[in-house]
Amino acid sequence: MLNTSSAADSRFTRTGKDGAFYNDNGVMVASVETYKSTVNFSNASYKVLGDMQEHVTPGSYKVSLSFTELVIESDEFFTDIMDAMEAGDSPRWNFQGAIQGRNGSEERIMYRDVIPDGDIDLHNLSVGDNIKRQFNCTVNNPPKLASLLGTGR
Repeated sequence: MLNTSSAADSRFTRTGKDGAFYNDNGVMVASVETYKSTVNFSNASYKVLGDMQEHVTPGSYKVSLSFTELVIESDEFFTDIMDAMEAGDSPRWNFQGAIQGRNGSEERIMYRDVIPDGDIDLHNLSVGDNIKRQFNCTVNNPPKLASLLGTGR
């Protein structure tokens, strides 16, 4: 049987440059070159007496968010970090990550209580005219799916 999924139909493919971050008010503050959201599940192992098989039970999960910001719309991410460090604190953000499909559909996920985690580019320079900063963050509340990318069928 022929695979009819959207991945096989070039009308629904995306360029990889269609990611965006929005502030709490729904205003786009940054276009992103790379964007990745991951979840890591950790389980606790246990063994029941008389059962040779080892079992697991859910333990915890951690949602991580990383992206390369192209400073096109706003320097909000950068100024938040600098202001927080000066105050001896850590910035906290709420993000909306959006991926646009070529068919007009959109996949949007809300990320609440996001804090920096690990290395973040403060100041860098490379050949070209785009300023790019790498951000690594942890999401402290469960992500919420607002809309799902569609195939247009």
